[in-house]
Amino acid sequence: MSGNTDPDFWAKAHAHLVRYGGAFTPLIAERANGNFFTDADGRQILDFTSGQMSAILGHSHPEIVDVARRWIGELDHLYSTILSRPVVELAALIAKVSPGALDRVLLVSTGGESNEAALRMAKLVTGHHEIVAMSRSWHGVTGGAAAATYSSSRRGYGPTHPGALVLPAPDTYRSRFIDQRGVYDWRSELELGFELVDRQSTGALAACIVEPILSSGGVLEPPEGYMAVLAEKCREREMQLIFDEAQTGLGRTGQLFACERDGVVPQYLTLSKTLGAGVPLAAMLTTAEIEDRAAERGFLFYTTHASDPLPAAVGLKVIEVILRDGFADRAMQLGERLKTGLMALKQRYDCVGDVRGRGLLLGLDLVKDLQTKAPDPELAQRVVKECLALGMMTSIVRGGFGIFRIAPPLTIQPGEIDLGLEIFDKALARAIR
Repeated sequence: MSGNTDPDFWAKAHAHLVRYGGAFTPLIAERANGNFFTDADGRQILDFTSGQMSAILGHSHPEIVDVARRWIGELDHLYSTILSRPVVELAALIAKVSPGALDRVLLVSTGGESNEAALRMAKLVTGHHEIVAMSRSWHGVTGGAAAATYSSSRRGYGPTHPGALVLPAPDTYRSRFIDQRGVYDWRSELELGFELVDRQSTGALAACIVEPILSSGGVLEPPEGYMAVLAEKCREREMQLIFDEAQTGLGRTGQLFACERDGVVPQYLTLSKTLGAGVPLAAMLTTAEIEDRAAERGFLFYTTHASDPLPAAVGLKVIEVILRDGFADRAMQLGERLKTGLMALKQRYDCVGDVRGRGLLLGLDLVKDLQTKAPDPELAQRVVKECLALGMMTSIVRGGFGIFRIAPPLTIQPGEIDLGLEIFDKALARAIR
């Protein structure tokens, strides 16, 4: 009997686990190290998703393990108003390395929490409540974050927060603003989007929340210049700008923060996933001016694990390692190797419609027809299964697309990138038979 088919394990899983995101992957993970995890059959699985896009330094990085072991034995959790040295040092380090004057930091546990904090503060300091987000966004599943999330179904949960407005996501492959020459008129698309926002608004625009690259929406990378124009349109309307860098922050795109490519500094920036390298840790950054105003108005975001010392100590080590070992530059270099390999697959397989992204956050878009660009989610699901059978974990985005979101750890080795490309090649060949 295969260890992955352990009947007792799966009977308990089916009897007691809530299904929170579709079907569970049909294997049992036993341990993880480096850029692989091992299943119950002893197979090593190449992790091309960094866990849930979080294990940016791979699994069980020895320096992270040492820090976690030390602090679990010395200072793990405190009452939320009690501060510790790791918390203060991490806040100071984040402020130092972040763009602009984002000098005030709130440390929480998840990306949804950090986005909730930014949205809540923006509403308080502006006195307004309307939030603008992208039509393929993902910011979390709690109240305000869910109201600003459009890349998954919103049906069946009743009304969202009032004032949830939407802009068309910048899709360089499928936008209706791409003409017959293949030229993407993103300026006109953005103009139309804000015209519609203005028509819907009741005069209470508070903030616009965007991802520098919309990862869960299909690895949609806005063209250069897009974010600068977006920021200007927010200024014209006295809206505050929030960048959600849960997946793009801390080196994955080839720069420490993805927004640095565009030279745009928001009023708020949120970090999560990559900040804890797999440990639950998130941060909301803002300016001293905004935070002072919020504090004067009684800002409240009091959560159980705010300013916990153990994850803060891990976050300190994560940033230290990324800076010390030049992982942002490494992500850019290895990302080029990966992208070149994916482009070679595009030349070989008619089902590969597009390859896009930056650094080690890339998208592989599978289609039924290159002319119509009709997505092929069924083919993508077959490729996922073949990849897993061949020893690689992959991820496809939700929403009826056939888009692979490829985000290996920044510790990935050149040979492991080549192995991943080889597996994709074999999986595609098997899936289209």
